[in-house]
Amino acid sequence: MKRILTNIAFIAVALLTMISCTEEQKRKALLPNISGKAGEVVIVIGQNDWEGAVGTTLRDSLSCDFPQLPQKEPMFTLVNVPHSAFNNMFQIHRNIIAVNISSDVTEPGIVYRNDVWAAPQTVIRLNAPDSETAVKIIKENCATIRGMIEEAERSRMIRNDKKYEQSGIAPVVSEMVGGSPHFPSGYRLKKKTGDFIWVSYDPEYVSQGILIYKYPVVEGEDMMAPENLLEANKRILMENVPGMFENTYMTHSTFTAPTVKYMRYKGLEFAELRGLWEVHNDYMGGPYVAHVFYSPDGKYMIGLEGFVYAPKFDKRQYLRQVESIIYSFEWTKNEEVDKKE
Repeated sequence: MKRILTNIAFIAVALLTMISCTEEQKRKALLPNISGKAGEVVIVIGQNDWEGAVGTTLRDSLSCDFPQLPQKEPMFTLVNVPHSAFNNMFQIHRNIIAVNISSDVTEPGIVYRNDVWAAPQTVIRLNAPDSETAVKIIKENCATIRGMIEEAERSRMIRNDKKYEQSGIAPVVSEMVGGSPHFPSGYRLKKKTGDFIWVSYDPEYVSQGILIYKYPVVEGEDMMAPENLLEANKRILMENVPGMFENTYMTHSTFTAPTVKYMRYKGLEFAELRGLWEVHNDYMGGPYVAHVFYSPDGKYMIGLEGFVYAPKFDKRQYLRQVESIIYSFEWTKNEEVDKKE
C-alpha cells in the first residue's frame, strides 16, 4: 500500500511539473520580442546611486574596454533609466540590470531571470539594504554579471545563425574537420584546400571572415603551449591568406601582444587566441579571435578563427558576430559517437 501511495505521489508531482512547464512555455510564447541594440544594457537605478559609488562600480565593471580592439570600445553600452521612467518601452529591452537599494531588503544579493517582459531577455536584479553593500555585491559578482550578458548576446546570435543558416557551407567544413559552425545567410565559400577553408561575408566597407584549418599533432610537442599555438596560427595565415598585392599576407600585428586563454564551452575544451591582425607590407588590419582544439582522435589540431576588417566603423559588434559563429561549432553525429567511445 505504501509503495502504491508513493507511486501515486510521484505521478502527481510529475503531472504538476509538466503542467507548470507547459504554462511557462505558453507565457513565453506570448511575450513580445526584445528591443535595444546588441551589446546595450539598461541600468534601472536611482539618480543619486547612479552618480555615486554604485554607478561608478557598475560602469567600471561593464564599460571596461573590450579586449584586443584597435580603438577603445566599451564591453557594453550602458543606458541609465531612473525607476520612475522604467515603463513598457524599457521593460522589453534585451538586457536589464535593476538595482534595488532599500532598508527593507533582508536578503541582499543578485537574482538572475530570463524572459520576464520580453524574449529572449536577460534580467539581473541586485538587492541591497544600502549603497555600501551594493558596491560589494557588484565587485564580488562582476565577472558573473558580464558573463551572463555576454552569453545572452551570443546565444541570440547563434539562434539567428541557425534560423537563417546559409546552405551548402557546413557540409564542406564537416568533411574536412568532422564538424562545422553555423554560418548565417550571406556568407560564401571563398577558398578551400585540403586543410584550410576561408568563408567570408563582404558587404560594402566591411569584411567578416571565418577561417577553418587543421594541422597534424607532433608527438612529444605541447601543442597547447601559447608559443606553439601562436606560431602555428601565424604560419597558416601567411600561407593561406594573401593580401591584394605581391608579397603581402595576413599576419599578427606587432601593435599589441596577442593573448591565449584556456576555456570550456558546452563540453568542448579549447584555447582562445585573441589579438590584432595586419597585412604584411600593406595597411589593412583589424581584430581576430580563434578557438583551437584537438580533433576527437587526437591526431590533428583544429582551428576556427573569426576576423574583422571595418576601417570606417566600430569593431565590437562585428567581432562578436564572427565570435558567435565559431562558438556555434558542433561535431557531426558520427564524430560525437567516436569521441564518446
